[in-house]
Amino acid sequence: MSGPVFEVEHVSRVFSGARKVTAVDNVSLSVAPGERLGIVGESGSGKSTLIRMMAALDRPTSGTIRLHGKDIALPESRLGFLRSAVQLVFQDPRSSLNPRMRVADVITEPLRSRLLRTRDDVPADRSRRLAEVLEAVGLPADSGRRYPHEFSGGQRQRIAIARALAPNPEVLIADEAVSALDVSVRAQVLNLLNELVANFGLTLIFVSHDLNVIRHTCDTVLVLRQGQVVERGRTAEVYANPQADYTRELLAAVPRLPG
Repeated sequence: MSGPVFEVEHVSRVFSGARKVTAVDNVSLSVAPGERLGIVGESGSGKSTLIRMMAALDRPTSGTIRLHGKDIALPESRLGFLRSAVQLVFQDPRSSLNPRMRVADVITEPLRSRLLRTRDDVPADRSRRLAEVLEAVGLPADSGRRYPHEFSGGQRQRIAIARALAPNPEVLIADEAVSALDVSVRAQVLNLLNELVANFGLTLIFVSHDLNVIRHTCDTVLVLRQGQVVERGRTAEVYANPQADYTRELLAAVPRLPG
């Protein structure tokens, strides 16, 4: 398809309570096919709220989000096109993987969804797809017989990535997907993600508070502060010549990795 994968236009999200909190404030952006977009900002900047709305796990208070030109403000029963095309990998696989399910069932669970079967290119052969995605993420073929708790943290995140790949998505959204891992394991999972994005032709939206991770994973970056976009551009250009004071502060606060 031509044109943007995602279009976000003037989106805000206000949470009501003892006091109103504007988590996302009039954000607009577009994501091109094959783009690797990093969304960076401090805790509370609105990163996770924004991608939850893009994945239709939450709804904007105002504004519009479109996937391939189609407004996603729809009842769940009509969101099959999004549920198969957009998959998420969360920060902590321990909370996102059902501990009572074998890994085979965890990974193929999306393929059993009636909503996801509305897309012609969603794999129908669950056993074959299980073998394909286990191989893709570098896990042994017999992993499907085991339970999530039998794996290390890095391996559990590979299981979560395999589950996201199972329905043959177009967009992978990773929300702090490596921040809970040890540094050495983090590098391995990041390298795997980069390889999968290239091999599967995925569009990647990568959320992180770690600017070095964004620098080595994403070709474009969007900087959020207090729910607002303060800067967006090519990653190399933003890192070399940041325009916003906030971006300069973020860059000054972290050590640079070689390369």
